[in-house]
Amino acid sequence: MNSVTHSEIPVGKVVLFLIAGLLSFGAAPILVRFGTDVDPLVLAALRTLMAVAILLPFWFSRRKKLSELKTEGASPFLMISAGACLGLHFTFWIASLHYTSVASASVLVTIHPVMLIVAESLIFKRHFRPLVWVGVFIAFGGSMLLGIADESQQAGLYPNPLLGNMLAFSAAVIFVIYFMLGRKIRQHTEWIDYVFYIYLYAAIVCTVLSFIWVGGVPYVSFSALLVGLALAVGPTILGHGSMNYAVKYISPTLLSTLILSEAVLAAVAAYFIFNEVPATVSIIAMLIIISGVSLTWSRRFARAAK
Repeated sequence: MNSVTHSEIPVGKVVLFLIAGLLSFGAAPILVRFGTDVDPLVLAALRTLMAVAILLPFWFSRRKKLSELKTEGASPFLMISAGACLGLHFTFWIASLHYTSVASASVLVTIHPVMLIVAESLIFKRHFRPLVWVGVFIAFGGSMLLGIADESQQAGLYPNPLLGNMLAFSAAVIFVIYFMLGRKIRQHTEWIDYVFYIYLYAAIVCTVLSFIWVGGVPYVSFSALLVGLALAVGPTILGHGSMNYAVKYISPTLLSTLILSEAVLAAVAAYFIFNEVPATVSIIAMLIIISGVSLTWSRRFARAAK
């Protein structure tokens, strides 16, 4: 896998994309809550289809066929696999919010930093500073504490917390595979080519699953269309798009640890919008997450992973 030197990293663009991405990620669970009048698989399909439609004019003017990308080193098979993983990730994660709380779903879906730091170390032989390992596990510990506190506080208020938590955890595992594939593919593709094809394959997967699950043409309300559009513009294009841009230059582990901030942003937003009041333990957990993320990113991000 090709590496990018520090001098080649567009620091300003990366920072700007990451800030926009984190803010949009935090809004994702809130937006999904406004779309619970339709099947979760249908909402995932709407989200990805609208993202593809929005990106189409920007991609079309400078489009590259898969055969051209293959000659540049990007495997079409890996791109299809990454897109399928993203579609499954969206489907499982959105479905989890229909059965469990915002905080629990956000926490369990962000278990991926621990999986990624182990995978990068074993598979790609990437060496991380001890402080990065400490920060990852502190942030992950804070996420687990937040989930436990949320479950004890919100017990009985959600239809099937166990199923919702299992779906969120599955979404995290799939996200790890998707992010690792993305790291490899992005070394050989421009951002617009990568995100367009990835979202296209994700949309196909989500659409097929929604038709199979519903058993026909799914019902789509006007409010669901609005939520799907908001999810496409915000968490999909800005959120995942920013991470897909940055993953060419930054370790997936560092990026995924940064995404843990989503749980804090989502919990705070849920307090103001849905009156989901965090307990004292939850507030402590949020502070632990922030501390862990801060440790992981304590030095310049481009030098954090050797």
